[in-house]
Amino acid sequence: MANKSKSALVIGGGIAGIQAALDLADMNIHVHMVEKKPCIGGRMAQLDKTFPTNDCSICILAPKLSECFRHPNITLYTYSEVQKVDGSIGNFSAEILKRARYVKEDECINCGDCAEKCPMRVDDIFDRQLRKRRAIYMYYLQGVPAVMTIDKENCLWFTKEACRICEKVCEREAIDFDQEDEIIQLDNIGSIIVATGYNLIEDINSNVLKEYGYAKYKNVVSALEFERMLSASGPQGGHIKRLSDGEPPKRIAFLQCIGSRSNRGKQYCSSICCMYTTKEAMIAFEHNNELESYVFYIDMRAGGKGFQSFLSRGKAEYHINYIKSKIGHIDIDKNKNPIITYENLDSGEIKQLKVDLVVLATCIIPPKGIEKLAEVLKIELDDYNFIKTPPFFPFETSREGIYTCGCVHEPMDIPNSVAEASSAAGKAAEIIKRG
Repeated sequence: MANKSKSALVIGGGIAGIQAALDLADMNIHVHMVEKKPCIGGRMAQLDKTFPTNDCSICILAPKLSECFRHPNITLYTYSEVQKVDGSIGNFSAEILKRARYVKEDECINCGDCAEKCPMRVDDIFDRQLRKRRAIYMYYLQGVPAVMTIDKENCLWFTKEACRICEKVCEREAIDFDQEDEIIQLDNIGSIIVATGYNLIEDINSNVLKEYGYAKYKNVVSALEFERMLSASGPQGGHIKRLSDGEPPKRIAFLQCIGSRSNRGKQYCSSICCMYTTKEAMIAFEHNNELESYVFYIDMRAGGKGFQSFLSRGKAEYHINYIKSKIGHIDIDKNKNPIITYENLDSGEIKQLKVDLVVLATCIIPPKGIEKLAEVLKIELDDYNFIKTPPFFPFETSREGIYTCGCVHEPMDIPNSVAEASSAAGKAAEIIKRG
C-alpha cells in the first residue's frame, strides 16, 4: 500500500525544476522546492525569446511560475540551499538553510516604495551587470514570489549602521532587520530531483574570453548579455544599442564555440549555441531589417526536430551570413568598432571584418557549487563536473532515489529539459507511490 505521506524534494527552481515539481504535485505528491535565488524562474527568465518558435520566453514561463507558487502541493523555499541529506531511497531527510531576506514574505506586496527611496546603486546580476539596481530589490520584474530582498552586502544599515529609509517608507511594516538565517528540517522524503541548471564560462573565469576582447571592449558582449539587451524588460527597454555610445548597431558578428571545443577552454560542445545564435540574429533583424548579421562558426549543429530548417530560414529570410571560420583576434578602431581577423575555412584566406557589435556564444558549464552539492547528496560527477548519469537513463544518478534533469547533467535546450523533467518526476513518483 502506497505511503501517501511521503514527499519529494526538488532542488533548483528553473524551468526543469518547475516542470518536475508541477508533474509531481499534480500526482498528489507534496513537493518541497528549494531555490538559492530570491525567485524561481532560472535562466529562462533572462531570455527574450525561445527557439525554434521565437515565442516570448516569459509568456511561456509566467503561467508556470504562478501555478508553482499557488499549487497546494508545492512548498517553495527561495533564497535557500540544501545543506545536508541523510537516509536512503524512500526515506530521505534534508536540512535546508533559508537565508534572511530582511523582508517579511507574508507582508510584502512588491509595491516598490522601498526600492524607489533606497540610496544605494549596485550591479544588477539578473541583467548581467548592464544596469544598476537598489540594495533592496525585486530579483526580476515578473519574479515569484513577488517579494523584495535586501542585499546585506550593499545595504547601508549593515555596512555603516545608517539609513533604514526602506523601513520608514514601508506602510505594511514588512522590513525586518532583525531577521536571521534559519535551518529547516525536512523529513519523510521519498525521492529527490536535482535541477540546479548551469553557469556560463564567464561567470567563473572570464580570462578565457580575453582574447576576444570581452570585458576589455565595450562593444563585445556575451550572448546572455545580448538577450537582456533584446528584452523589453531589460536595461535597454528592448532597443539594441551599443554600450560604448548608445547607437544602434548596423553590423553584428556572432562568434560560436567561445570557451568550448578547444584546449584553452572546455573540450565539449554546448549543443544549443548554433540555435540560440540564429534566434538572436533573427530577433535583431526584426528590430532593424537593414541589419547585417554574420555568424562565425566551426560546425553548425542542429540536432532537434525542425532545427535545421530553422537555420535555413535564418539564412533565407533574415539574411544571416554564415562563415565557416576560425577567429584569430579582435581589435577595435578609433570609433570602438570591433575588427575581427579570421581564417575563412572554405577558401583558406585570412580576412578582416569591421562590425559595430560582437556577440560571444559562450560555453555552458556546471553550476557554481555543484561539487559541494554532489558531496551532500553523495552522487558522482563526470569528468567535466556535470552530474554523472548512465547511458540510456539520463535522469538517473549514481545514488538510488536521487534523479536529475536539465543542464545540470549536460547542456541542452528548454524542450529537452522539460521532457527530461517529466521523466525524472515519473521515476520519483514511482518510488513514492509504490511505497
